[in-house]
Amino acid sequence: MLFSALATLLAIITNAKAHSWVEQLTVIAPNGTFTGTPGYARGNYLRTASGFSDTTMTYLLPPGTRSNVTQLLPSDKLCKDTQQEKSQSDGSPRLQASAGAPIALRYQENGHVTLPQNQPGKPKNRGTVYVYGTTQPKGGEKLLDVYGAWNSDGTGGDGRGVLLTTQNFDDGRCYQVNGGDISERRQKDYTHEANQLMGADLWCQVDIQLPTTAPSGKLYTLYWVWDWPTAPGVDPTYPHGKTEVYTTCMDVDVQGTFANKQATDDEYAEEQDLNSAAIPSEFDDLSGQETPVESSSSPATTSAASAKKATVTAWHTVGKTVTVSQDTTVTVDASQPSLTP
Repeated sequence: MLFSALATLLAIITNAKAHSWVEQLTVIAPNGTFTGTPGYARGNYLRTASGFSDTTMTYLLPPGTRSNVTQLLPSDKLCKDTQQEKSQSDGSPRLQASAGAPIALRYQENGHVTLPQNQPGKPKNRGTVYVYGTTQPKGGEKLLDVYGAWNSDGTGGDGRGVLLTTQNFDDGRCYQVNGGDISERRQKDYTHEANQLMGADLWCQVDIQLPTTAPSGKLYTLYWVWDWPTAPGVDPTYPHGKTEVYTTCMDVDVQGTFANKQATDDEYAEEQDLNSAAIPSEFDDLSGQETPVESSSSPATTSAASAKKATVTAWHTVGKTVTVSQDTTVTVDASQPSLTP
């Protein structure tokens, strides 16, 4: 009992400043097992590196210095300053993957999933992750040119990219080891052997599929956007709610074409090592997935996530409110943030 209480207290202290970003990208074999050499985000800084701090990789929009914490501005850049260029840091190579390959993007939950009482007013799915892809990234890419604009059929926004998936931040398995009820239950349900990478924790992941049309020999850019808002009227510190959007920008070296798992006899390997396993439900959703294609059109309205996992909305003000729901993206004039169930 004492150990459990101390573990919970330590997690609360640790997560006061702990946030999440994509720690690692890995190709997934047709049987659902990670394969090959992992890759990393642009300008990655490993947690084990000397001088590492949480702020090294954290990128928050709107920034904490903004007076209106519900406001996203058209000038907000999608990528952190250290991720503006398509360059890799020493020891953190770019992922190499074939066109059409399934890929796991992994990140730490840092108590956001297993200690929900620490963050009042957050969505039950612990926020929503959107992953966008493009062969035409822009220098100084703006968040709102992509987030809520690009859609799954490639006709949204300026047509330079596509929405590859929309998933819950909580993949249903991941946990940080602490004394919370959720963590203790998942430690029993999803037992794994501690390793050097994750320790005793089990990282979260979002599984995507690179488009089969991604050109071999070129870079394919991925934008991971985590929307983790605080609802109005819940946290007294933010009576009008709070917008929290975190991003990670990364590139993949596309080499050849992946042997689609539908063309093999392999099935998802049950009872496999959770240290190197895709999420079964997410991985299965990739089977038979139509390949998004970028468009040159710029329609006035856009649809949003076609993926099945998103269950909550987000609310923001950008001079007007952009409400992103499971099925559509709606833009309405508003002076205050709104929440659409």
